[in-house]
Amino acid sequence: MQSRLFQNALAQLKKDVKRTVGVIDDAEMIMACSDESKIGNTLDNIMTVFDGHNSGEIKHIAGYSYKKVETFNKSEYIIFCEGEDEIASNACAFLGMHFLTIKQYYDEKYDKNSFVKNIIVDNILPGDVLYRTRELHLNIEAERVVYLVRMQKNIENAAVDILQNLFPDRSHDFIIRIDDHDVVVIKEFKFEVTKDAVIQIAQNIADTLSSEAMTAASIGISTVVDEIQELSQAYREARIALEVGKVFDTEKTIISYDNLGIGRLIYQLPTTLCELFLNEVFKKESINVLDNETIYTIQKFFENNLNVSETSRKLFVHRNTLVYRLDKIKKLTGLDLREFDDAIIFKVAMMVNKYLTSEPTRI
Repeated sequence: MQSRLFQNALAQLKKDVKRTVGVIDDAEMIMACSDESKIGNTLDNIMTVFDGHNSGEIKHIAGYSYKKVETFNKSEYIIFCEGEDEIASNACAFLGMHFLTIKQYYDEKYDKNSFVKNIIVDNILPGDVLYRTRELHLNIEAERVVYLVRMQKNIENAAVDILQNLFPDRSHDFIIRIDDHDVVVIKEFKFEVTKDAVIQIAQNIADTLSSEAMTAASIGISTVVDEIQELSQAYREARIALEVGKVFDTEKTIISYDNLGIGRLIYQLPTTLCELFLNEVFKKESINVLDNETIYTIQKFFENNLNVSETSRKLFVHRNTLVYRLDKIKKLTGLDLREFDDAIIFKVAMMVNKYLTSEPTRI
């Protein structure tokens, strides 16, 4: 269908310019051409001609003019026209603009990946979702999970190809590039979804990217959704999982939305409310008066379930030394961490303070 749309446009353009015109895909194969005998031929290394050059620049090679165009989803194509004169250059420029219009129309109407991307970024009217889902023969009701894969370095086509090879079922699973760092993987489950299975898929994604694309990635995981209309909410959950994890679970690279705990609650609070809470808790002194050694002691005390003996053993300090430090904290803050209620308040306050100092991105 896509090639036929291009073919019709090229046939019309040839009548006006009386030149051979065509389109080359990112595999360097002629996908459409006014001279149909050339369709399927490849032009080796034609993409490299434009390396380091402005994509709008027109190159003249061996009697033909070439222009590279990039679509909204970062796919690259090359337009060509017979001749190296002004007519050929103008034909390439016109066809380049016309090509993008045709490509966008095709993607919006026929491409499943583009349709699903429009759902997750809320770029489609809710009333159109079910109609277009049936038209594209997608499952309206199916258990799906959204994985937001955020790579440390800029995404290359090879990384996207690796993910597509990892999820080859193009009718049910989708790989959607969001920007230079984020790729969304939407996995449809044909069996009962378990938490372990969801986590295992995320681990496979991270391991594969690390070994084959040589890039580290953080992965946010949504809850399981049952209907295709809910994918936009699932995408937001995956984004929130990454943002909250970046603040409260900095050592983790795989974060599930349903495991965020109190961090998710704090993330959803207005920053002004968080500041009021800190001012109420620390009436005597700011939390910032606590030095790094004291903060480390508190963390270990929480990790060991408020057990003084166990914490002192883990810190390699005498029990009385730890008690002295806890008394010092009580004197500064008014909170006795050996008391469960005070410990809970202090734990939440530490998380709120960490959230505020992280300059959070609101979603």
